[in-house]
Amino acid sequence: MTKGQFPTHKFQQLRTPFYYYDTELLRKTLQTICQETMRHEGFCVHYAVKANANPYLLRIIREAGLGADCVSGGEIEAALKAGFPASKIVYAGVGKSDWEINLGLDKDIFAFNVESIAELEVINELAAAKGKVARIALRINPNVGAHTHANITTGLAENKFGIAMDDMLASIEEAAKLNNVKFVGLHFHIGSQILDMGDFEALCNRINELQDLLEKHHIQIENVNVGGGLGIDYQHPNRVPIPNFQDYFNVYAKKLRLRPGQTLHFELGRAVVAQCGTLIARTLYIKQGAVKQFAIIDAGMTDLIRPALYQAYHKIENISSEEPADTYDVVGPICESSDVFAKQIDLNKCHRGDLIAIRSAGAYGEIMASQYNCRQLPKSYMSEDL
Repeated sequence: MTKGQFPTHKFQQLRTPFYYYDTELLRKTLQTICQETMRHEGFCVHYAVKANANPYLLRIIREAGLGADCVSGGEIEAALKAGFPASKIVYAGVGKSDWEINLGLDKDIFAFNVESIAELEVINELAAAKGKVARIALRINPNVGAHTHANITTGLAENKFGIAMDDMLASIEEAAKLNNVKFVGLHFHIGSQILDMGDFEALCNRINELQDLLEKHHIQIENVNVGGGLGIDYQHPNRVPIPNFQDYFNVYAKKLRLRPGQTLHFELGRAVVAQCGTLIARTLYIKQGAVKQFAIIDAGMTDLIRPALYQAYHKIENISSEEPADTYDVVGPICESSDVFAKQIDLNKCHRGDLIAIRSAGAYGEIMASQYNCRQLPKSYMSEDL
């Protein structure tokens, strides 16, 4: 969506800041995912709810046939409320509390992605108390690096996630001793916002090695879960609104040696929803500093924390102005020096009241919003409703 396609006349009537979602783009993205996965037997996609749990978006994603990847009891509840069948919900996370595990057991979710022996024992104990058998996949840390920000890599030995490869066999053997868990597969995830397909190839190679090792010990698994991680083009949201799902899925189809009857699970989040969401703000003041010119807007790090947290780039547009460009630092109103969206960027000349669009904000935007400084949480609007 180019800035000229935003319904700015309708935006003028709304209180800013708010999130605007292009539901047509979301549906096209989901259609592309479904078309590409249908080319490959046994491919199953779960949407990573942590990227965005807006109920309206969740319903659209569920209607497309995706499952849900959850990392908290609250996300399980949100997925169930949106209509995702429990049989298509997987639950990961290094710190699952008892009530969250019990919720998964009560709802009979597809599988728990287990991250430690200690967790395995707790799940077994809680399942025994209910007279149930929990399906579990062991999350293995493959020690595969990803070319992404250090804060969003998860597959290195130094990260908190998963079970070390050297402990894989012992963990599977431990699961076999327990009466109230059933080992159904292996789970992996190496990070987020990955654009180098070589990273996914490296994961495939590591999984191939581990599967060969398991077969030497006469262990066969039903499910391989490779997580998600596919990135988007933050620089060019108009030119590349839908990620390259074809190349992504083809990597796994060509490089991963699945055994007959195995199901390959994916957990895509950012790639599904990021480009369909835009944070809309209003210019409060233009401030001329000693060495810089600031465009101070009414959105802040409480509405979109990624630039403050990761120094993440988002394309920013003044969708109210066609005047020649000027250079600004775009900053918010929060009492923190890190409340900066961008430095020294060119925007069409800004005036008080101009509408500012911060693009590619559909993932890790609204879902991470806070009420720091006692600010209100941003509202959301769908393109089909405006």
